[in-house]
Amino acid sequence: MPKMDLTVNGTTHAIEADPDMPLLYALRDDLGLNNPHFGCGLAQCGACTVWLDGQPTRSCITPLSAVGNAKITTLAGLGTPEKPHPIQAAYVEEQVPQCGYCINGWLMTAAAFLRDKKKPTEAEIKEALTGLKCRCGTHISILKAVKRAAEMMG
Repeated sequence: MPKMDLTVNGTTHAIEADPDMPLLYALRDDLGLNNPHFGCGLAQCGACTVWLDGQPTRSCITPLSAVGNAKITTLAGLGTPEKPHPIQAAYVEEQVPQCGYCINGWLMTAAAFLRDKKKPTEAEIKEALTGLKCRCGTHISILKAVKRAAEMMG
């Protein structure tokens, strides 16, 4: 198996893996990260979302060969318990999570959106989050949390 380096949350890791293997498997199986999650395996739900060089990417369909030297950020790299990212703080304040399985996709997508779009409208938020799935049905709370985070980020 070829050796490759993955830079995840600021730390470089050397792994041996098939270049066709999905990034998600390397993150979970080789690096032992418990997020992102495997949801559908078809890039339809978003539970596997990470950032590649700051862009939300569905890791379940991204082969390692496509990662190259990109910096990978997982939910664990977004913020810390002591200093959470505003979207993480807003999720807590709005009491969004129920099961939390889908949270990677929602938070990573919303954080990238809010980084690039200041003072979004509700319609823009909904459009940005299109394609993410939450089976618990916390969509109204998610919308409130994204609005709150946008206000926090000013």
